[in-house]
Amino acid sequence: MAFLPLPGTPAQTLSPPPAFIPPKPAAFGSYIIDCLQNYTYVWLWNGDSFWYFPTRVEYGEVSGYRWSGAYWFYYGIDPRFINAVSCPPIPTLY
Repeated sequence: MAFLPLPGTPAQTLSPPPAFIPPKPAAFGSYIIDCLQNYTYVWLWNGDSFWYFPTRVEYGEVSGYRWSGAYWFYYGIDPRFINAVSCPPIPTLY
């Protein structure tokens, strides 16, 4: 059974992620827990990479929203599959 977020959850209120891809940090220099509730770029050990908005980190699972290129969808992943993360500050225009 799949988990479907309730109406009004962050997936419906999040704007698209930044248009740039941040530089990959050095090994063992980034932690997903430091990026909770922030736009985060994730690199997996299998070579895949994507924008992610983590909302919860627990033992054995990170859950949040993954950017598909057009919309956000709920996505959970085992933290052992994550190679590196980057959640740089997003520049503002004020």
